[in-house]
Order: sequence, then structure tokens, then C-alpha cells
Amino acid sequence: MYPYILPCIVILSVAFYLLGARRANSIAVFYGGTKNLHSLPSHYGLYSAICCALPPILVFVLWRIFEETFITSSLSQSLPQEYLTLSANELTLVYNEIKNVALGGFGANSSNQVIKDAATLYLANLHSARNLVCALIVVLGIIPPLFALKHISKDLRARNIVENIGMAVLIACSAVAILTTVGIVLSVIFEALHFFKAVPVSDFLFGLKWSPQVAMRADQAGSSGAFGAVPVFLGTFLIASIAMSVAIPIGLLSAIYLSEYATNRTRTLVKPILEILAGIPTVVYGFFAALTVAPLIRDIGTALGCSVSSESALAAGLVMGIMIIPFVSSLSDDVIHAVPQTMRDGSLALGATHFETIRNVIIPAALPGIVGSILLAISRALGETMIVVMAAGLSANLTFNPLTAVTTVTVQIVTLLVGDQEFDSPKTLAAFALGLLLFIFTLILNIIALKIVRRYREQYE
Repeated sequence: MYPYILPCIVILSVAFYLLGARRANSIAVFYGGTKNLHSLPSHYGLYSAICCALPPILVFVLWRIFEETFITSSLSQSLPQEYLTLSANELTLVYNEIKNVALGGFGANSSNQVIKDAATLYLANLHSARNLVCALIVVLGIIPPLFALKHISKDLRARNIVENIGMAVLIACSAVAILTTVGIVLSVIFEALHFFKAVPVSDFLFGLKWSPQVAMRADQAGSSGAFGAVPVFLGTFLIASIAMSVAIPIGLLSAIYLSEYATNRTRTLVKPILEILAGIPTVVYGFFAALTVAPLIRDIGTALGCSVSSESALAAGLVMGIMIIPFVSSLSDDVIHAVPQTMRDGSLALGATHFETIRNVIIPAALPGIVGSILLAISRALGETMIVVMAAGLSANLTFNPLTAVTTVTVQIVTLLVGDQEFDSPKTLAAFALGLLLFIFTLILNIIALKIVRRYREQYE
């Protein structure tokens, strides 16, 4: 039944929309035209359609959220007493096994008769509950809109009701985004606090050695458990700096050329080609960096007598810079192109050259948008993982030399969370501490950029 619920709701909503609009038109004829109605007939139709769609959708969403909890709680009453004395984790494994047997998943051929009986009961309860929910959805899709049709009159404030419901939906969508952000931040903070209970904050912020291999037993070798994050963040800033030194000049100059010097035909042709770079998967850039750029840099360094690692920050930074050029060029081109032509004409009329107009008028006027594009590019550079893994390596070296292998925050987060991990180990919790510190740095970067944007926006508005 589930695949047919949404189409049924849509069909019923369309039908009641037409019925609501038709009834409103009938009432309008009786009272001398639609001008004597409080709202337009379409508002009455939307009012009926909302009464048809909203209750079933709410019931369906709530059921999907609590379905597993409801079925599991009803199943627990049929299990033998020895199963109910198990720990929460062990009981969860039992429930998963019952579900797999019932739905034909992994371990469906279990020989345990208790599990088989519970799986049969699980299916029976699931089918009964779903049939009941489907029946309730059908009832809620018919009864409320029938009452809505009955209460349609010339004085019904249908437009206000529809607009208020639309406003509530918009607020709910905004609240979801805000609450999701708050949840992410709080989860990172709480896990990071657990990490800082095991590792002092000063050791994490100012330590010069990163080796998060914690010994599982006393005689285990190669597990130093050093959590100094300085080498990790130094590698992040080194690669991001190289990337931005490539992306900002090339992207900004490309934007100036496309907006101020290129013909419309050239701009139409070149801009989509530049934007193609943003659509190439990062793993392709990683292959390009590892198989082409890194060997080329190593060969050039060897010819010049320099010691160049096979995996270097320079290779990863150069390729990353190429990847984020469209973030700077495309957005900067749009904001430069949006500067009013009157500002250009006024500058040229006062005797300034085209170059002086660009430097002294257009760029300052477009600076808020340019700063936004650069900030977006920096965020993209700080969050890149695949290129760094393939071209810069995993070694947390404390160095400013771009010819050596380094690592970044995102790469270490991925490395620490790969595989089966226990979230009470400092090794795993270190990933959340790295994420928290990166979040704080990005937040500070956003605040600085916002101040710059506001300053120049006030100056040129």
C-alpha cells in the first residue's frame, strides 16, 4: 500500500481543489460575482486541498518516524524472559536478527525457533499496523475536506488561512535547517569535550606531534598516542595557501577579462568552459595530481637538485587551485558584471582610463561579492579531502616546505573514522576535536569577511 499513498493523496487533493473552487464559484453566482467573496475561488480550492493533504501527510510522516519503535515494543512482549534480561546493545542485535529473518535479509535462514516465531509475529504486526495506518490516512484524506467544503461561504477568510499555512510551512523548513545546524554543532562540541577529558586542550592546540595511535594493551608497540594538532593544521593552511595563490589571481583576472574586455560572444563561450572545472569529480583531480603533476614536480625538482617527495603539498595545492578557479571566476564575473553602467560612464567621463575605472571604481564596488567568492573558494579548499589523500599523503609533518608530504584536517578526520571504531577512544574522538577547531576557524573567517563586506557595501551603496 505504501507506494500508492502519495499518488492517492495527490489525486484526492486535486479533486477537492476543483470541488472547492467550483463551490466558491457557485456561491459567487448567488451573491452577484466573485468580487463579493472574501477570497478568490482558487483560495477556496487551496483551502480544501490543504484540508485533504495535510492530515494524511502528518500521520504518514509520524508513522514512518515511530514505526520501528512501535513494532519493536509490541514484539518485546512476546520474547522469552531470558531475552529481556539482555543488555540494550545485545537486545538491539536480537531485534535486528528478527527483522532480517522476517524481511529476508542477512541471516534469514536462522535455525533459532524463537527468532523464527518472533519474525512471524513481526510480519503480522507490521502488516496489521500498516493496514490500519493506510485506512486512517484514507479517512483523514476524505472527512476533513468534506467538512471544509461544507463550511465554504462568502465570508470564509480562505486566503488568510492558506497564507498562514504557507507561512507555517516556510517557518518549519527554516527551523529544520537551523535545528540541523545546531544539532551538528552540539554533537561535535559534546564529543570534543569527551576528547578533552582524556587529552589536555593545551596539548592538542600546541602539541607539535600528531600520532593518534593509542595502545590497546601495555606491551603494544608503535602506539605513541600524541595528539598535537599543529602539524595537521599547518599542512591544511599550507595546501590551502598554495591553492588560493593559484585560484585567486587566475580566477579574478579571468572574471575581469570576461566582464570588462571580452565580447559577448567570447564571454558566452569561455565562461561555461571555465565552469566545467567545477563539475569534474575530485577523484579525477586526485588522479591527475598523483599521476601527472606530482611526478612532474619531482622530475623538475630533481633536475634542479632539490629533494622533492613523491607526495607533496605543492602538487595537491596546485591541482586544488585549478579545481576552485570557477568558484572565484564565475561568482566574481557575475558581481563585476552587475556593477551599474552609470558608474563606468561617470568614471570615463571624468577622464579616467578603462584600467583606472576597473581598479578604482568597479573592483571596490564589487568587492563584497568578490570577497564572498574568495571565502567560498577558501572553504572549498579547507574541506577538500580526495586530492590531498592521493597527492599529499597522510604524514603529519611539521614543515613549511611545500615539497614534502603533509596532511590536512579533513584527511585525518576520515582516517580516524574509517572502519569499526569505539567512540570512547581518544583516537576516534580526536576527529571531533579537529572538526570543532576547523569549524571555529571557518566561523572567524566568515566574521572577518562579513565585516569587510559591510564596510564596502555601506561605502558604495
